[in-house]
Amino acid sequence: MKYPLLSNAFNRKDIQSGINVLKSKQITMSKITYDFEKTFAKKNGSKFAVMTNSGSSANLLSLSAITNPVFSKRLYPGDEVLIPVICWSTSLWPILQHQLKPVFVDVELNTFNICLDDLKKKISKKTKAILLVHVLGTSVDMVKINKIVKKNNLLLIEDTCESLGAKFNKKSLGTYGSFGTYSFYYSHQITSGEGGMIVCNKRSHYNLLKTLRSHGWSRNIRMSKKFLNQYKNIDQRFLFINSGYNLRPTEIQSAIANNQFNRLKKFMKIRDNNRKLIINTLEQHKNWQDQFKFVKLSKNIQPSWFGLPILINEKFKTKKQIFLKILTKQGIENRPILSGNFANQPASKLFNLNPKREKFKNAQIIEDLGFFIGLHTQQLSLNDAKYIANSLLKIDQLK
Repeated sequence: MKYPLLSNAFNRKDIQSGINVLKSKQITMSKITYDFEKTFAKKNGSKFAVMTNSGSSANLLSLSAITNPVFSKRLYPGDEVLIPVICWSTSLWPILQHQLKPVFVDVELNTFNICLDDLKKKISKKTKAILLVHVLGTSVDMVKINKIVKKNNLLLIEDTCESLGAKFNKKSLGTYGSFGTYSFYYSHQITSGEGGMIVCNKRSHYNLLKTLRSHGWSRNIRMSKKFLNQYKNIDQRFLFINSGYNLRPTEIQSAIANNQFNRLKKFMKIRDNNRKLIINTLEQHKNWQDQFKFVKLSKNIQPSWFGLPILINEKFKTKKQIFLKILTKQGIENRPILSGNFANQPASKLFNLNPKREKFKNAQIIEDLGFFIGLHTQQLSLNDAKYIANSLLKIDQLK
């Protein structure tokens, strides 16, 4: 692959940190994970952070938490959760898996993030939460979202799996809501191969997340003596106080992710420079005729680019799939914008997630015209940028 989504993801220190864990023989979750959680929370602007084995698991924990009997604003079966129709599958499925009702909201064409006008229209008496998806390193206006949340007494969960490091008004995405989730999957802003994180600001939420992450037991949870005395005949190393999963990371993942997290700002700067280089090389090309459009940012957003999202010119709409195959042959790895318009997915029909057969105008345009390519964490050469630009502009051959 000439230009994959990400190349040379791990440096020697990353690999050595994983080897050191193997040599220590302490592979299961322990001190390295706990230390990384504290570091992540502090640098990210959260009080608490809980690492998981994936960003998808972090999303699962967020929905498990807000539907749990001990959660103060608990959601119940049938309650509605608004979610942008341009989303990833494991942002959506935990809503359904907890017997809540997902309600799709259209997105903005310039940013690919949730459309506030459509969001306001979708709020009903049954609406209890919003699950935002911060798309490919950017966000919607978080001040306006917060006003909507407070006005309607809603919960807010931020799926920040694609936007680690991004900020709105100098505040980290993922820290505006009750919970924020992140992913360390390969090609994301930092990677440990697999891995994720969920953050919150209330100790009660933090304790609940730790319990749900690990089997539902009380290990590493502060418990009152009065409560513990009720169960003094049970081995308190294995005291189960709630439901739960096993969503724990390994020490190997934590060690690698921690090394990469220390380089996040450097990665962000390089990705941003690479994005500008590719776009500038395209726009200065002798064959440039506005074949593509790019995300437009407001001044309030400090992006943390995951990839380079692109919309092709409308005149090439019917040739998009042929064009993407050409890109692949040229060695330019490419992907849809998340899962595209999720209302079109077979699973959406299987679970009747769009019962009114609503048309999502902007999401459909993004599905029809959109794709993204990678942004690497090593500086691209001008020759690399020219190769990418020349490959992209082969779209002219499809007239």
